[in-house]
Amino acid sequence: MRPVKYLWGTALLAAVLLAGCAGAGIGRAAQAQADPSPAPTATPLPTATPEPQPETVEIRFSATGDNLIHNGIYEQAAARTGGSGYDFLPCYEHVREFYETFDVNWINQETLVTDRLAPSTYPCFSTPGQMGRDLYSLGFRVFSLSNNHSYDKGADGLAATREYWRVMPADAVTCGLYAGEEDYGNIPTQTVNGVAIAYLAYTEHTNGIPTPQNAPANVIYTDETEVMRQQIEQARGLADFVVVGLHWGVEGSHEIADLQRQLAQQLADWGADLIIGTHPHVVRGTEWFTAADGRRVFAAYSLGNFLNAQSTPDTMIGAVLGCVLRKTTMPDGEVVTELADPVLYPVINHYDPHYAAIRLYWLEDYTEELAQGHGVRREYPQFSLAYIQQVLRDNINEDQPVAWLER
Repeated sequence: MRPVKYLWGTALLAAVLLAGCAGAGIGRAAQAQADPSPAPTATPLPTATPEPQPETVEIRFSATGDNLIHNGIYEQAAARTGGSGYDFLPCYEHVREFYETFDVNWINQETLVTDRLAPSTYPCFSTPGQMGRDLYSLGFRVFSLSNNHSYDKGADGLAATREYWRVMPADAVTCGLYAGEEDYGNIPTQTVNGVAIAYLAYTEHTNGIPTPQNAPANVIYTDETEVMRQQIEQARGLADFVVVGLHWGVEGSHEIADLQRQLAQQLADWGADLIIGTHPHVVRGTEWFTAADGRRVFAAYSLGNFLNAQSTPDTMIGAVLGCVLRKTTMPDGEVVTELADPVLYPVINHYDPHYAAIRLYWLEDYTEELAQGHGVRREYPQFSLAYIQQVLRDNINEDQPVAWLER
């Protein structure tokens, strides 16, 4: 009987304990209903403030060589309109899309452009005003006007071309012509996506023609080194990048002179970031310089020709420079600039026999069939796709990237 009594006693104890717990639970519930105080909430942890980061802006910049407008070009442009005007756009239709991929497009406009003077060809050029408007529609916004043909039409030519460019849209920038010494401090600049660029341009000579008497404008020659120094140093203080066009060198020669390298180094030390060479009408190599303040400065010695009606094989071969202008603003406000990724894009000036249908092609799109039909082959039968590629290999340094060209 004792085991039975023990089990009963154990069960009774458990029941008593359960009853006590239930009563306590009821008491706590009642107490909770009676106590309106809110339950304590957790205090959120403070969040860390993000560290300021550098802000970088990149501008895609292109530079194009000598736009040299002979009579064959403007006569064909007139024929397209039936003589009621000029249409130059078909000359550029195969290269147009390229320029749409750049933020800034610079070109050396080798000839005077006016709406007032009659068109004329070599040796003293004048180009119909539709040329400038068509270039603008292609995307060009910076026009270098300092070259050996700047004085071709004397004081009247300078006045006419200044009148022309003055009424172009406000975002069309010209450089290289100045209204006397008192104008030398007016440095052309433009700002693109917060990046300020200053433009200067100089020429080695003006074909022996002196500055015309009573001229409304003048060029600055490359031997006026003190003037150039002052302008470049001033431009350095105005802009993030300083672009300098140099119309220099021996026509038809691929050779780079020691004096050119010396001048390029001086320009770099004074504050230039990019040096664009034009005038020889043929391509030359490129070079990096280290400026006195440690900046890396890029020089293209000659981009060769763009549109033209010259008559030798090498003047049919040009190169357009593409690069990146990179501006980084540090959290403390310091600005660091860099020119990066320069690439040359070969461009071929083509015409059919007897200078017919003058037009441009990228090397990427130029075929052997086109080369065999080039009008230049009448005097130079060696002109071919292989010839073009060899000229580029021979005259552009190995370390310079060239699009569409196998090394």
